[in-house]
Amino acid sequence: MVKSHASRGKLLTANLPQLQNLIKRDPKGYHEEFLTQYNHYTSLLRLHTLAPSTSTPNGSDKSAEKFAELVTFISQVAQCYPEETKELPSQLKGLLLGTNGPPVKGDMRRTVLKNLVMLRNKDVIDSIELLQTLLPLLPHVPSSLRSFIRHTILTDLKTSNAKTKNHRLNRVVQGLLFGMVESGMQAEVVGDKGKGKGKEKGGEAMWAVMMVSELWKKGVWTDAKTVSIVALAVFHPNTKVQSAALHFFLGSDNDTGAESSDEEDEVREARKDVKKMQHSLEVGKTRKKKEKLLKKVQKEATKKRKHRDAGLGAKANFPALELLHDPQTFGEKLYDNLHKHDKQYSLDHKLLIIQLLSRVMGTHKLCILGFYSFIVKYLTYHQLSVTLILVALAQSVHDLTPPDVLTPVIRKLAQEFVHPGVGSEVVAAGINAIREVCRRQPWCMEEDLLSDLIEYRKSKDKGVITASRGLLQLYREVNPSMLKRRERGKAAAMGEVNQAPAYGHTDVPQGIEGIELLEEHLAAKQKEVNPDQSASDVELDLDEEDETGWEKWEVESDSGSESSGWQDVASDGDDLEISDSEDEGPKVKRAKLALVEEEEGEEGGEEEEEDGKSVVSVAPSSMTVASENTKKLSSLAQQKILTPADFALLNELRLKAAQSLVNTTSSTGAKRKLAALEASKRHVGEDEASRFLTENEILGPRKRVKDDYEARIESIKKGREGREKFGSKKGKKDKESSSTNREKIRNKPIMMAVHSNKVVQKKKASLRDKQIKLRASIVKRKKQKR
Repeated sequence: MVKSHASRGKLLTANLPQLQNLIKRDPKGYHEEFLTQYNHYTSLLRLHTLAPSTSTPNGSDKSAEKFAELVTFISQVAQCYPEETKELPSQLKGLLLGTNGPPVKGDMRRTVLKNLVMLRNKDVIDSIELLQTLLPLLPHVPSSLRSFIRHTILTDLKTSNAKTKNHRLNRVVQGLLFGMVESGMQAEVVGDKGKGKGKEKGGEAMWAVMMVSELWKKGVWTDAKTVSIVALAVFHPNTKVQSAALHFFLGSDNDTGAESSDEEDEVREARKDVKKMQHSLEVGKTRKKKEKLLKKVQKEATKKRKHRDAGLGAKANFPALELLHDPQTFGEKLYDNLHKHDKQYSLDHKLLIIQLLSRVMGTHKLCILGFYSFIVKYLTYHQLSVTLILVALAQSVHDLTPPDVLTPVIRKLAQEFVHPGVGSEVVAAGINAIREVCRRQPWCMEEDLLSDLIEYRKSKDKGVITASRGLLQLYREVNPSMLKRRERGKAAAMGEVNQAPAYGHTDVPQGIEGIELLEEHLAAKQKEVNPDQSASDVELDLDEEDETGWEKWEVESDSGSESSGWQDVASDGDDLEISDSEDEGPKVKRAKLALVEEEEGEEGGEEEEEDGKSVVSVAPSSMTVASENTKKLSSLAQQKILTPADFALLNELRLKAAQSLVNTTSSTGAKRKLAALEASKRHVGEDEASRFLTENEILGPRKRVKDDYEARIESIKKGREGREKFGSKKGKKDKESSSTNREKIRNKPIMMAVHSNKVVQKKKASLRDKQIKLRASIVKRKKQKR
C-alpha cells in the first residue's frame, strides 16, 4: 500500500495537468499532493526573491520553467483551496511590480500576467485589485504584451459598467489615471523643436490619456471627471502627452502616438524602408526603376507621418468641451502656456493649442483678450496653415467679444489678404474670414472698410464675387444701417429688417416659434376624430400623447439605479401637497394672485366688499401687461410639455408652411427661410461639432484643380471596372453570333495573308494610285476632325 502511494505521488509530481484535473474533481482527496506542490512553489518564490533567475525565452533555465509551471498550476486550483492560496494574488502582483524583489521579465512575466487575469475571471480577485496591477505596467512592457494589457483593462471596465455604473471601480481607476498624469507635471518643458527634442519623460501620462480616450470612445466613461483627467494632461510638460490630450478635445482619431503603439511602429517601419532604399542606391547601380520606387516609398512614409501628426481637420469633441470644469480658468491657462512657450513649440503644436483655445472660447463665450493680439502676427497670406489659423480666429469670436478688440484684427486681415497684390484665392479667403468674424460680432466692422470690401463683388473671379456678396448679404440682414442706401436691398428699404442689437444685448425669445402650427395640426386631428364638433368646441386631449411622445427618446440614466418609473414615498400620515407653477389649477393660481394683490393693494388696487366676501380689484395698468404677456404664449405650451416627437412634427410643419409661402409669394426672404429650414433638417442627427467652421468655408468655391498623374491613372482604372476586355469593339458582335470577316482576317496566318489578293494588289499599285489613296485618306481625316 505504501508502494502504491509513493508511485502515485511520483506520477502526479511529473504530470501537473493530470493532478490539476484530479484536484478539481476531488479537492479533499488530493489535498496532500497540492500542499507538496505549493511548498515547492513557495521555495522557488523565496529563491527568486533572494537571487532572481536569468531565464531566457528559449527556456534553458529548468528552474525558471518549473517555477512557471507551478505558478500556472497553483492559479488553476486556487479556488479549490482559498485558505492556502489567499496570499497568491499579492505574490503575483509582487512578481510583476517588483515590490518584494526585482520584477520578472520575458516569458515569465507573460505567464504571471495571464494567471493573474485568470484569477480575476474566476472571481478570486476583484477588478480593482487587477487594474491596480495592470495600469502601472503599461509603460514598462513590450508592445506585444502591452496590447494584451490594454484589451484586458478595456474589457474589464466595459463589462463592469455594462448593466449599471460601477462607481466604486470607476473612482479607483480614475484616481490611478490622475496619479499617472500628475507624476511628471513638475518636470521642465522642453518643447518639440530644437536640440532638446526627445528628452522628455511622460510614458505613464501618455498611456493614461490613451486609456481615457478609448473609454470615452466606447461610451464607458462620459462624465466630467473623465474630461478633467485629459484637461490636466493638456498642461503636461511632455509635448507628446499634450498633443494626445489636445487631439482628444479636437475629436481627432489620430492621437499623436497615444492612440496605439501600432501606429508608431508603422511610421517607424516606413522610415526603415526609405533608408533601405537609399542604401541600395548608394552601393548598387543607379537605375530609374529604383529611383521611382524610392520616391514612392518616401511619399508613403510622409503620408503616414502626416496622418499621424496632423489630425487637424477632424470634428471637435463637443460633449467633452461642454463638460469642462471652470472653462475660463482652463482657457486662461491654455493661453498662458501658449504665450510662455511660443519659441519652444513647433507650428503644428501651436496650431493644436490655438484650435482648442478658440473652440473653448466659442463654446463657453469666454473673453481672453490677449489671444487676439497673439494671433495677429500669424495673419499673413504666406503663413503656413493660414486657413486653420483663420478658422480658429473666426470660431473664437462670439456676441460677447468686445468689438474694440476685433477691429484691429479686421484691419489686419484686410491689409494682408484683400488687395490687388495677391491672388484671387487669397482675397476670397480674406473676405470669407472677415465675414465669419462679423457674423458673430457685427459691430467690429467699420463703415469705410465695409464699403471697400463690398466693391469686390464686381471682380472677375467667382470666389471673390461670392465672398463679397456674402458679406453684403450678411450686413443687409444684421445691420443695414452701415451700408449705403442703394446697397441695403429691398427688405431693408421697406423696413422689414431691424438694426442689430447693441453690444451685450441679448433678446429673450418669447414662446416657441411656429407653435401655432402644431396647435392647429392637433386641433385638426382632433376634429377628424369628432367631426360633429364645431371648431370652437374642439378641445385638445393632451394627456393621451404625454406617454407616447417619449417613445424611442429615453436616455439611459447614469445614476446606476435599476428602478424605472415613479416610486411611492410614504408620508407618515401627513398629506403632502407639492405643486409646480405649470401644473397648478385655476383655483390655486387665483389664490396666489389674491395674496400678491393684498400685499400690493395700496398701489395697484383697492379692496371691496361684495356679498360678504373680500374682492381685490387689480389696477388696469398691471392687468394690461399681464394680458399682453399671456397672449404671446400659446395655450398648447401652457397646458402640455412638448416631447421630442412634438418638436420633430413642429419642424416638419414649419418646413411645409415655408414651402407653401414660397409657392404663393416667391419672395427672396421666404426662399432664404426655406433654405435655412432645409439646411437645419439635413444637420439633424449629425455630430454637434458641425457648428464649428471648416477650411472649405474659409476658402470658398474654387476652380477645379487639374488632377495629377496618380489621380488620372486612378480615374482610368475606376472607369475600367466592370468591363470584359480593354480595347476597341469595332467590327465585333455579341458572343452568341459567329465571328466577322474582319476578325477572320485578323486571325489569319501571316504566310497566308502575305499571298492574299489584297496585299499583292498593294504591291503592284502604281505611284499614281498610291497618291490618289493617300489624298483620299487625308481628306477623310480632315472631315472627321470637323
